[in-house]
Amino acid sequence: MGALEGKVAIITGAGSGIGRASAKRFAAEGAKLVIGDKTEAVFETAKMVEEAGGTVTALQIDAGVEADVAKLVATATSTYGGVDVAFANAGIIGDMGGIFEIDPAAMAETFRVNVIGPALMVKHAGKAMVDQGRGGSIVLTASVAGLNSGAGPLTYSASKAGVINLAKTSAQQLTTSGVRVNAICPGLTETGMTKPTFDYARSKDVMHKVGQLNPLKRAAQPEELANVALFLASDQASYVNGQAIAVDGGLTSSHPVTRQLLGQTAH
Repeated sequence: MGALEGKVAIITGAGSGIGRASAKRFAAEGAKLVIGDKTEAVFETAKMVEEAGGTVTALQIDAGVEADVAKLVATATSTYGGVDVAFANAGIIGDMGGIFEIDPAAMAETFRVNVIGPALMVKHAGKAMVDQGRGGSIVLTASVAGLNSGAGPLTYSASKAGVINLAKTSAQQLTTSGVRVNAICPGLTETGMTKPTFDYARSKDVMHKVGQLNPLKRAAQPEELANVALFLASDQASYVNGQAIAVDGGLTSSHPVTRQLLGQTAH
């Protein structure tokens, strides 16, 4: 049996990147899926899942609009009989300006998608899970940018810090329900959001520099994040709750240092 056999999972941001990789992985582990994305690419993901033998319903939605999030949860309940896993993965990079260039409207839009969206998923999927009385798992996509400065623009980083705190406070507010809430904090990962970075590196033949700041000296692939999301979604993580787990090749394991090469000693 797969890790999610017999379970129903909702995934947002499923049109590409981590969301698409997670949809394929969750389905392969036995979950019935309701997936959403703002773009039509969500239907391409659904086709991939179906061709691999999975069960899926795809909806084109805005993850920061309450009616759309409620629709995802209602669809899971009416089509598959409930919801056991909710992966609030949708997000945007948003405003790229610094502290003196803050645009309140652009900042609000970033927070609408990146913070309010996951909060709405906790609200609606969490309520459905509580009403069902069989517990569940909610996973939120944050970022290493929400842990420390230097991994993303100001507004994006602040929004992802909000997601991390949302996971912690939600886990506390769902005490005794059996519903767990955790966040994953990806490091640099090759997704649609980071495509310009990777395209530039390839065009300049400097891919060897991508991810060079972490001990593994590389970026992540979406499937590597999907594996962690799967763990948190599954019963294997039954005692993991209210945590923000960095999946970053070791980037956040250290303060800035002058690195010593393996095998060398200081003199």
